[in-house]
Amino acid sequence: MTAVVFIHGTGVREPGFSALAGRFSVGVTELRGGLRVVPYYWGGEHGATLAAGGASLPPVSGRSRGPSAPDADDDGTAAWAALYADPYAELALAASGSAAAAELPPGSLPPDQHLRARLAALAAEGDAPAADLGPGLARAAAGLAAHPLLGAAAEALAPDDLPGLAARSLTAQVVAGALDSDAPLVPVGATRDAVTDRLARALGAPARGTERGVRSLALRVAGSAASRAIVRRRRALTEAAHPAAGDVLRYLSRGDAVRAGLRALLAGLEPPVAVVAHSLGGIIALDTLVLTPLPQVRLLVTAGSQGPFLYESGSLPSLEHPAPLPDHFPDWLNLYDPRDLLSYLGAGLFPGRVTDVAVDSRQPFPAAHSAYWTNPAVYRHIVDRLP
Repeated sequence: MTAVVFIHGTGVREPGFSALAGRFSVGVTELRGGLRVVPYYWGGEHGATLAAGGASLPPVSGRSRGPSAPDADDDGTAAWAALYADPYAELALAASGSAAAAELPPGSLPPDQHLRARLAALAAEGDAPAADLGPGLARAAAGLAAHPLLGAAAEALAPDDLPGLAARSLTAQVVAGALDSDAPLVPVGATRDAVTDRLARALGAPARGTERGVRSLALRVAGSAASRAIVRRRRALTEAAHPAAGDVLRYLSRGDAVRAGLRALLAGLEPPVAVVAHSLGGIIALDTLVLTPLPQVRLLVTAGSQGPFLYESGSLPSLEHPAPLPDHFPDWLNLYDPRDLLSYLGAGLFPGRVTDVAVDSRQPFPAAHSAYWTNPAVYRHIVDRLP
């Protein structure tokens, strides 16, 4: 029986780790039965803590203004990045284009009344309609139903466009909530789009109506929204706040204990063994397997790993460039998302020893860094290489 050891990345703590490890176990065993999934949770014992309660962290405040809008990419990723930064940006832009309010004819209803009623009904359903994205839908729907700009946006938009805009706002609020809470699982773009389409239909849109306008409206505000995102997402964008940055710094300065724990775990497993590791977990696994011959480990899989970058920059604890990987090192599959700015390539550094494979979550950074474990392609690549 193949044992698959799963190692998490920076900033993951309970109960997030159990949810993450459970999702990984389901994803890999659905494609191949008979696997033994063994989680290695190092965050509780070896993760960083702030002894003074975070006294060293500056407050996140203010608004940033500046850079021009990023280039639009083919699948709307830049638009979603703008909406994650400000889920009401598209609503505000539509409202800004409305004409001056006119008196309604007797007996007619405001153009936003039906949508407000549908939003209230959606809020009453709780978070279930967007459960694939995470919690927060009910709160988002209730807030949007009461938003003062909804009426002006309804005046400016065609009736079929308003539900799609509202659905994108709701989806962006839920995903933004996951990012703000450093959730270890972020859905891939296909899941996000499917939920958005479902919400739009619930709000009265025709089929496939949710894709209209995501580029034409949201991308026009991507510049200002992206600059605000730098402030709101400082923790995820730079890993400059606890616990993520603390985990990295603690490992690089005092990594012996976490490597020893992994080494003991691997040594006690019957072959064949595969190690699957995310982010900092990949660095921990890489160092452990470089420093210690563990012949039962036949495969290392890293996802969103900075190991190659640390090696090339002279910062990897176990191996200094240009030294090659030792002969005892196992096969290495390195999965990276081109939009994940924390993922790096290894094949050019270790010719013939690393296979780099691109996977696309269709999520902007930093969501892309946490979306590997909701991407079906990731599991297919892993299972295809398992011993």
